[in-house]
Amino acid sequence: MELDFVNQGPASYDAYEEIYLSLYERVFSHLGLKGNYVTDVTIVNNEKIHVINRDYRNVDRPTDVISFAFLDDKNELVPSDGSPISLGEIIISYEKAEEQAKEYGHSLLREMSFLFVHGMLHLLGYDHMKKDDEIVMFKLQDEILGDTK
Repeated sequence: MELDFVNQGPASYDAYEEIYLSLYERVFSHLGLKGNYVTDVTIVNNEKIHVINRDYRNVDRPTDVISFAFLDDKNELVPSDGSPISLGEIIISYEKAEEQAKEYGHSLLREMSFLFVHGMLHLLGYDHMKKDDEIVMFKLQDEILGDTK
């Protein structure tokens, strides 16, 4: 498994590379997935994620996390020859995470971890557009995050 991490925010966010790598492994372990997966994660500011949200999703405002899945079908998660499978890209706004951590009354670590796991589940084919799907996805998020404070 490979996690390509880019921090375009303050240097203090460099610490999330190790945190995300640990969460990355936890996601795959929890879901029972084995394989050679590659995922890109980038930490940006509100201005950058606003442009991405506007240009790719036609939503003209900043958001907390955007995931671009490279696979259309969960069946593609099983490597046929052991070669690396690129799952996609997760983009997280550290400024939005800071705002939401204060709003929800929990730590920045908890919020940044939640956003990463949420993005990973999207890359793996989970969604929350329908109530039944939301229940499944949010339960998985809670299980994977455990007692992350």
